[in-house]
Amino acid sequence: MIENIKNVGVEVNNHYDTIERSYVQMILGGIYINKTNNNEYQLIEYLEDINQAVFKNLFDQRNEVLCVHDFKNVSSNNDVSVKVDLDEISDEDWKKAQQKYLAIKPLIGGAYDDYYGDTGLERRSSEVNVSSRTLRRWRDAYLATNSVISLLDKKSGWRKGESRLSTQMEKLINEVIEEFYLSIQRPSVEATIREVFKRCYKLDIDKPSKKAIRTRIKRISEKALLRGRGYREKAKNKFTPKAGKFPDADYPLSVIQIDHTPVDIILVDDRYRKPIGRPFITLAIDVYSRMVTGYYISLDAPSVTSVGMCLSRSILPKTDILLEFGLTNATWDVFGFPRKIHVDNGSDFRAESLRKSCAFHGIDIEFRPVARPEFGGHIERLIGNLMEKIHGLPGTTFSNVSQKDDYDSEKNASLTLAELEEWVVTFITQIYHESIHSGIGRTPNQQWRIGLFGDDYQEGIGIPAMPSSPRTLTLDFMPSVERTIQKNGVTIDGLHYYDPCLNNFINHSEGNSQKKTKFIFRQDPRDISVIWFYDFILKNYFPIPLANQALPAMSLWEYKQLYKQIKQEVGTVNEALIYQAWEDMQNLVESGQKNTKTMRRQEQRRKTHAKSQQIHKPLKNEFKKADILNVSESTDLNDGFDFFEDIE
Repeated sequence: MIENIKNVGVEVNNHYDTIERSYVQMILGGIYINKTNNNEYQLIEYLEDINQAVFKNLFDQRNEVLCVHDFKNVSSNNDVSVKVDLDEISDEDWKKAQQKYLAIKPLIGGAYDDYYGDTGLERRSSEVNVSSRTLRRWRDAYLATNSVISLLDKKSGWRKGESRLSTQMEKLINEVIEEFYLSIQRPSVEATIREVFKRCYKLDIDKPSKKAIRTRIKRISEKALLRGRGYREKAKNKFTPKAGKFPDADYPLSVIQIDHTPVDIILVDDRYRKPIGRPFITLAIDVYSRMVTGYYISLDAPSVTSVGMCLSRSILPKTDILLEFGLTNATWDVFGFPRKIHVDNGSDFRAESLRKSCAFHGIDIEFRPVARPEFGGHIERLIGNLMEKIHGLPGTTFSNVSQKDDYDSEKNASLTLAELEEWVVTFITQIYHESIHSGIGRTPNQQWRIGLFGDDYQEGIGIPAMPSSPRTLTLDFMPSVERTIQKNGVTIDGLHYYDPCLNNFINHSEGNSQKKTKFIFRQDPRDISVIWFYDFILKNYFPIPLANQALPAMSLWEYKQLYKQIKQEVGTVNEALIYQAWEDMQNLVESGQKNTKTMRRQEQRRKTHAKSQQIHKPLKNEFKKADILNVSESTDLNDGFDFFEDIE
């Protein structure tokens, strides 16, 4: 959890969002703070629209339908989330807590001058007939969290799920279960209890109750029970996944699969409408429900950035994406942190920065094993279905030469990158998610909702956890580098970055060590004019701009292209030469992009990089579905939306 930044002499540019790293897990009965009015609400009921729910205002007891994304956790003054055991809280408990709040309300917030200091405390004590000592305790408890939660009566005794046994006794019982009960001799429960008692006698310690031992035996999973007691073949037949069934994908976001592919279509630039080549798409699918959880389309080859962008989009709500493309009649109610991502063995998935980012958010990475067809098939089928529909669009390259025949892809190309992206989002939300999937016997949307809210046969997991700060999440999945901090700031790829917030860490080393500390910096390859410094003390990100503000914003691939060119021509590289080469390149692109495919593609990459960095801000949409349908008079784009009744 990020600590509040106070009195540290660091100013963060207001252009950037406040950095915050915490998770909001919406559960029935949970208490949350509404970010729009700072009031406390209790989640009462889920609605058909996963983005909305019924909340009770704890101060006026009125029920309201509100957006679940407008809430944050209740937290203490040191920014630690405050949680309560909701099963232990009755309506009477809440009523008492609210009465306490009303009693101390004049004593907090500074709004009541007549109740200032000890005199005011004594005055309020006589008014509500509660001792001043008790009022002070209530007030201090409330001010620690600014929440009614802190005024709930503390429950005594053992809480549900807590063990009354000592650590030594727990260890002894577990050893007996592992060594004695889970054996091919298959001893009875009573024999196991006697074995526990015998070992207690030898160790001269008090024996536990029979009920305690039986409780722990009941907790053994069926799979472990069968394997341990000699039924290995039965366990294998029952629990080893068969082709078409992914292991442990038993609830939403338990496993998502991610993969890239070149898209079978030639695009045109959005200025001259001339061909610029094929784009790449990264897709993520929830194995349990078959819902598409995220995507990323780019003219750049697949990389760790593509994976990071797809993952962050997968975790965040999709409201802004639908608004960007004006899809007001569509829904895409998928968000939340996956437990595991399943990927192939490509280098972009094995990047150390991706591994650290996933570990930071508790996401496991699992690589596809060899010769196991049940692994990876879901994302491959999704990509295959998408490409099949794209083959009906103008400019398609088809999937092989025989299909293409004499079709001229470049001559027929008519879609821009933005238009293709809108087509893909429309396909996902209005076609794929709403079509019966043969693998699950219902639509992905229906399966997703059952996984969240349950049905007559299974219990749902509720609304998935959400990140408090979209920008922080996106930064966490950007590529990272480690650098020491020098007097002139930090140098990455030959570029110098500086901000006063780095001053305290110049030539920093741990203890008496002479080895300089390496700090984490995040870099967005689409715009290297700013990097993000991770302050391990404040546990926060800070933007660090280029020291030379004259240098324009550019992507990493543009910079490396210029660097290589200057190195070959001049033999040395400095920022002045980079700036001059950039100016020359822009003039060249301006004069030659109309006739040169490579230059048009470069210019389009630069523009889409700038646009893609605004994914968390609603964009004004100027492109409607009707425009897609009129892109080519010779091709009916509706053909791209024809779909089988069952998705393979």
